[in-house]
Amino acid sequence: MNIFNDIIITDIEQPFVVHSAKGRNDQMIDRQSFGISLCISGQITYTINRNKYISNQSCAIILPQGGTYSIHGDKDGLFPVINFKCENFKCNDIVVLPLENSKMCIQNFETIKSLFLDNRDRLKIYSLFYELLSNISSSNSNEHTPLDFVIKYIADNLHSPELSNSMLARKIGISEVYLRKLFATHYKISPKQYILNLRIHKAKQMLCDTSITVAAIAEECGFSSVYHFCRTFKQHTGLTPMQYAANNKVYKI
Repeated sequence: MNIFNDIIITDIEQPFVVHSAKGRNDQMIDRQSFGISLCISGQITYTINRNKYISNQSCAIILPQGGTYSIHGDKDGLFPVINFKCENFKCNDIVVLPLENSKMCIQNFETIKSLFLDNRDRLKIYSLFYELLSNISSSNSNEHTPLDFVIKYIADNLHSPELSNSMLARKIGISEVYLRKLFATHYKISPKQYILNLRIHKAKQMLCDTSITVAAIAEECGFSSVYHFCRTFKQHTGLTPMQYAANNKVYKI
């Protein structure tokens, strides 16, 4: 799963590079912001809650806001750091994310750092920081879980009224019980509710388009009939599809 999927960045602080000497011993108490630490050279060991995490050129480290941890310099080296504040991001522990292309991430860092020299183009800074997060998360995209395949299958087949727990479980060779457990763990809802939420969300998007009929939307979103679609949509939004469309129509300019 992409841990940055819902993150909203609210502030990015001046990037800097830490020279960490071999044998260094420091402690961070109640970290004031989240941080991303990369590695140009050397190695650091972080210890938090008696767990040890190694930072070197093969990975990026996410440092938690509010975290208290110790730092030991294993090898002399340079460690680029960007501190940031955000919303919709749950991270209470140090996270190690393997990198396939650490040079690209270092380049992102250097560009962001250069833009901070005269604080020019804040939008570009935010854009590059999101790009850095994307490069970090894409390095871990090959480590698929069963849920990754389920989510993609649902997105590709949302138009099918036949989507069900049993079908999805069969597609990836797991039990329905385990399927429900995966959704409960990662989304706090059932697979059925996830599918319905996605269908309602897609219907809302399509209702803003002046050229699509309610019947076509019902079919595209996987509802068995227009009646089923209209009844379900009103239950979840308090409005009929036509009322929602009238309130949210995107007019031509």
